[in-house]
Amino acid sequence: MSDAPGQDTQETGSTRDVIVQRGLYVDELEVGAVYAHRPGRTLTEADNVLFTTLTMNTQALHLDAAWSAEQPFGQRLVNSMLTLATLVGQSVSQLTQGTIVAQLGLTDVVFPKPLFHGDTLYTQTEITGVRPSSSRPGQGIVSMAHTGRNQHGDVVATATRSVLMWSSSAQQDGAS
Repeated sequence: MSDAPGQDTQETGSTRDVIVQRGLYVDELEVGAVYAHRPGRTLTEADNVLFTTLTMNTQALHLDAAWSAEQPFGQRLVNSMLTLATLVGQSVSQLTQGTIVAQLGLTDVVFPKPLFHGDTLYTQTEITGVRPSSSRPGQGIVSMAHTGRNQHGDVVATATRSVLMWSSSAQQDGAS
């Protein structure tokens, strides 16, 4: 095997291209493009309890089935921070895997409807802004609007996200 990225030397000495999965570079993104991220993610009781306890969120709405049964939704809710993390996470392989420099911020986070155990989250992302960085050559700032829907098509989460990303020329020049 070769140490060179993107190449594999077989025992016969011939070289073949190796395709490495990556996100898109800033110069490959267009304002208005919408990406549907698949597969969806079905959030289970185990996912919710683990995430909730790992993050020390002792909210009974996530952990106490008997108490939650007496509340307005009649059952436990998936932790909204798990919903947000999954919403963003579903976009990574298609948009930012290996091409992001840093996440700059999340704003306008809204949860219009809850997710329940067994619901499936489907996310799409619209590119709402793309511009070169004024202080970091070879990089650019991308704004994204994430929308998450359950299996019924109901919007369960939205968030605006800003990230700093590599340009393809900077990556090819070895700026990473």
